[in-house]
Amino acid sequence: MTTPNSTSFFDRYYTDLGLLVLRLGIGLSMLIFHGWGKLSGGPERWEGVGSQMANLGIDFFPVFWGFMAAFSEFFGSALLVLGVFFRPAALLLIGTMVVAAIRHLSLPAGEPGSGFSGASHALEFLTVYVALFLSGPGRYKLSALWQKRAGTTGLRPDEGV
Repeated sequence: MTTPNSTSFFDRYYTDLGLLVLRLGIGLSMLIFHGWGKLSGGPERWEGVGSQMANLGIDFFPVFWGFMAAFSEFFGSALLVLGVFFRPAALLLIGTMVVAAIRHLSLPAGEPGSGFSGASHALEFLTVYVALFLSGPGRYKLSALWQKRAGTTGLRPDEGV
């Protein structure tokens, strides 16, 4: 007999599998197509990216802010894929997507990438990162292997199989 708060093994299995697929798809996409280009672009690229913080009234250390965007998109995505330090990584990516969306929304009308059509990609990633932050990485994560070797299940008491 099941209670309204219980989930079957198959429901939990498919939820965890869905989270893994989402983490792999979104994480690798951000890492390869966005993070690597920014990270490998060096200080010149970081300064250009970091200068977008002026939209928030932060106009100092643009190279640092650009590096942080590159760091979060590359290394944060790698952590997201692995399911390690998951929520801090998701939080960094959420912040980066907020700044990216504000950048697009701050562009003058008529410029390429301006308005909601320009911001849509950042807003879509933002939505996914918020959902992942709230849901957690699921069962299939690198830390689960560490916990298995240590003899723990890695499950919270309310997560039974």
